[in-house]
Formats: sequence, structure tokens, C-alpha cells
Amino acid sequence: MPLAVAALSVLIVIGGVAFFWYYGSPKYTDAGFRPVQPIPYNHKIHAGDNGMDCRYCHTSVEYTAQAAIPPLQTCMNCHTMIRTESDTIKAMTAMYVSGEPVKWVRVHNIPDYAYFNHSIHIAKGIGCSSCHGRIDQMEKVEQVKPLSMGWCLDCHRNPDQYIRPLDQITNMAWEPGPDQAEYARRMKVERDINPPTDCATCHR
Repeated sequence: MPLAVAALSVLIVIGGVAFFWYYGSPKYTDAGFRPVQPIPYNHKIHAGDNGMDCRYCHTSVEYTAQAAIPPLQTCMNCHTMIRTESDTIKAMTAMYVSGEPVKWVRVHNIPDYAYFNHSIHIAKGIGCSSCHGRIDQMEKVEQVKPLSMGWCLDCHRNPDQYIRPLDQITNMAWEPGPDQAEYARRMKVERDINPPTDCATCHR
């Protein structure tokens, strides 16, 4: 009887750890997050159908750690002339005229104790879709990658499949070709790509 109780206790502990290991991980809790935004901005129309470059709105992504969330002025650059009769655009215009900022809900949110720099990754040839997925196909943006420490480390340890030409950074449809291994080998030398994996890289 004591042996059966001990065995059952061990199974309960292992099962509990396994349960929280999976269901408490970012892969389960964060991937798939798709909040309702104050303005229903459709990335499929803008980045997909109309082919707008990510950097038109996310202006600082090549130069700073942050990608920058665009102000309403960026939207109004086009929408003072385009689809002005749309109810959504009318509501957005009213917000713009009033000076009220849009309270966007951040979708891809890394904890405060972790540091991430967009510009470094772009300079090395890591494209937007590698982390954000096919944004150009999303009517509502959602998080498709876990953005967990393990997920980041997997890439840092083996980035070859993600390294792309710099002129393809915002090409959401880019896929590695048959010569990707050789291309990555050359680029790691040319661009000095040697991703660190020590704690201080992200936890400063």
C-alpha cells in the first residue's frame, strides 16, 4: 500500500509539472493572441493587397530597438483622400482632429526583463516574417510565434535558415532556397553574424 501511494504521488507530481510546463508556456498562452483594436486596421489590405512596405508605418525599425507604432498622422497621409466615406475612416478622422491618440493594444510583447533590438536583427538579414509570421495575410494581427527564451535561443544557435538578402527583409513570402546553407555561411562571415547565447545578451 505505501508503495502504491508513493508511485501515485510521483505520477501526480510529474503530471502537474508536465501540465504547467506546456499549458503555462508562451507557446500555449501567447501564440494565437489576437486582441480587438480600437481601429480595425487590416494588414492584409495594406501590406498584402496593396503591397505597402512595413517600414512606411514602422519607421524606426531599421535604426532603433523599437519598431514604432505609427501615429494617426501616418494613416491620414493616405486617408484624407482614400475611402473618406468609410465609417471606420470617419471615426479615425474624428480622433485625429480631436488630437486623441489611438490606444493600440500591443500584440507582440516581450517582458520588461528581456531586451530585444529590431535594428540589429534587420541589419543581419532577419526578416519581419521570421518572427511575426505572414502579417500580409492577416486581417487582424495575431502572435504566431511564442517569443519565448527557448524559441529565441533556438534561432541564435542555428540562424542559417532565417538569414536572407537585405532587400528581402520585408518580403513576407520569402523562403530559403536550395543553396541557403552556402548563402548563410557566406553571410555569417560578411555580416559578422555570430548570435550570442549568454544571459547578458537579453537580460541586461
